Amino acid sequence: MQNRNRILMLIFLMIVATGICSAQKVQFNISPAQLHPGEKGVLQATLIIQDTDKKQSYDPSEGENGYLTLKVIGSYPQLNFESTKYPEPDKITDGIWEYYGKFTLKKPFVVKADAKPGKLSIKVELQYGLCHKSSGFCDPPQTVEGTVQLEILPTATLAESENEQFIEKEQDTLATNASVSTKEEIPSAPVQKEESGNILIYMLLAILGGIVLNFTPCVLPILPIRAMSMINQAQKDITKLMIHTLLYTLGVLLSFGAIAAVFVIARASGVNLTYGFLSQSVTYNLIMMSILFLFGLSLLNVWEMTLPGMNAAAKATSKGGYIGSFFNGVFAFLMGFSCMGPFMGPALEVAFRLSSPMLVLFFLLIGFGFALPFIIISLFPKALKALPKPGEWMNIFKEAMGFVLLWLTWKYVSNIWSLTKSGPFLINTLLFIFWMGVAAWLYGRFVRPQYKKWVQFLLGFAAIAIIIWSASYYLKWEPEKEANKQEQVQVEGMQPAEQEGWYVFTPELFYKLQEEGKPVYVEIGAAWCTNCKTNEKKVLNQEDIIAEFERRGVIRLKGDFTRENPVLKDFMLQYGSIGVPFNMLFIPGEEPIKMPELFSKSDLKKALEHIPVKEKQ
Repeated sequence: MQNRNRILMLIFLMIVATGICSAQKVQFNISPAQLHPGEKGVLQATLIIQDTDKKQSYDPSEGENGYLTLKVIGSYPQLNFESTKYPEPDKITDGIWEYYGKFTLKKPFVVKADAKPGKLSIKVELQYGLCHKSSGFCDPPQTVEGTVQLEILPTATLAESENEQFIEKEQDTLATNASVSTKEEIPSAPVQKEESGNILIYMLLAILGGIVLNFTPCVLPILPIRAMSMINQAQKDITKLMIHTLLYTLGVLLSFGAIAAVFVIARASGVNLTYGFLSQSVTYNLIMMSILFLFGLSLLNVWEMTLPGMNAAAKATSKGGYIGSFFNGVFAFLMGFSCMGPFMGPALEVAFRLSSPMLVLFFLLIGFGFALPFIIISLFPKALKALPKPGEWMNIFKEAMGFVLLWLTWKYVSNIWSLTKSGPFLINTLLFIFWMGVAAWLYGRFVRPQYKKWVQFLLGFAAIAIIIWSASYYLKWEPEKEANKQEQVQVEGMQPAEQEGWYVFTPELFYKLQEEGKPVYVEIGAAWCTNCKTNEKKVLNQEDIIAEFERRGVIRLKGDFTRENPVLKDFMLQYGSIGVPFNMLFIPGEEPIKMPELFSKSDLKKALEHIPVKEKQ
């Protein structure tokens, strides 16, 4: 027992250490950390993009006014800070710098000659906004704050040449960025084609992901037991064994298909389930935080989580026969889902970017991968020897996964803080987590067979009541109510947008223009969407494009999705878009033309050719 506790503690510490390291997407430092008055230093912020499908864009023409900025928070009279120096980009696309993986922003500074000796804590802030390379959709911007330490030493009596050379070398390296060529053009091919080209990869990953799900602590122990049960029922009859295996597989596939159907229906009903939308919702982050926390406690044996239908499936399985084999697959899915549910996030992120038929296929392939080891074992019983035998190590593994889920809980707590910027609400969120833990312990401690039914019922009801009460009492956050320009627009008169030549989008105005038979171009973007800004700067705001809009009498409407707007969300979903940027040309009597997430002038001009030139009056 002591050895087990030591192993668990070691695993816990390793998880925490790994989590801390991986969570540090942003690193701040000062070089050198000790300076004399009159000497120069460099404040640095390193961003580590862990997702290989994401990139950071930067528009050099915006300088430090864009959404990749390094700022010093507060006033430091002892120091003179220069403008931020951006590193050489990994790629330049039509003048926009792109960064992948890891890069560092630097802000040189000078310690004033009259600065007093002492230690100085400098608060800094890095703001960034990532976009998906595969789909073109952009995530909301993130802001990370940190503190660096600088020690100002007494006035130096020695020469400062070494320090000067250090800074000059840093600045010379950064200055070379200005001479980087910007001739590379944005590809004219729609981004959707790149996504379509990845379909095969997504499908293979779905199968592989399904296979991996078998190695969760809820599935691996029962896999050989279930397989051996079916092999014994077949009594060496290959035909019967094949039927048992097919029915098991059918049970798994139908279970995964049911989950896929739920998500398809949700999306068709106007519920957007992509990260770009959901991450802006405090409610979504609260729900995910709660699920991960409760799953984590379940794996730590604080309480036992049983999914609806699990007991019924287990009873049907115990009867044996062909029907039992079918429910064997359903039971395996339900058992597995108790563990694998929280780990399905990456798969769902990919699936929701696919069409509905492809989404269903994606889930079915996950189910096929999930059933594949069972199929192999049934057809080749000797493969059972390759599986590890259930033992104490499974309990250790399960509890280690519980620690992982508890650590992941804090990701959503961090999101909640970034969305609300409310200290009291953050404290209330933590109190809600505490009471959920109490409720889970109460349920796991007393809702057991050794207690009377009425005791189990009362305490189970009490556990649920505690969670509901704590949620209603603590989670009362109301965002600042701001006047929504788009709801204030009068349909009779088009209200100009901030951008010249554009008008504020409203559904009423849009449909009114449609009824009048006028061509309409709709752009919906966000201040944090770098691809939106790229389209505007490089295409939509160019003089020849503006002239082309006017020649053909196209009315331009602009929607702002910087803050989540249900009206804009519903409109985009209506036309099959799951994120910003959204650009679509509506031509009377024809199918609307949807532009790719990133497009060139030639792409837009080609679309506008479908509209005849307006006759001069």
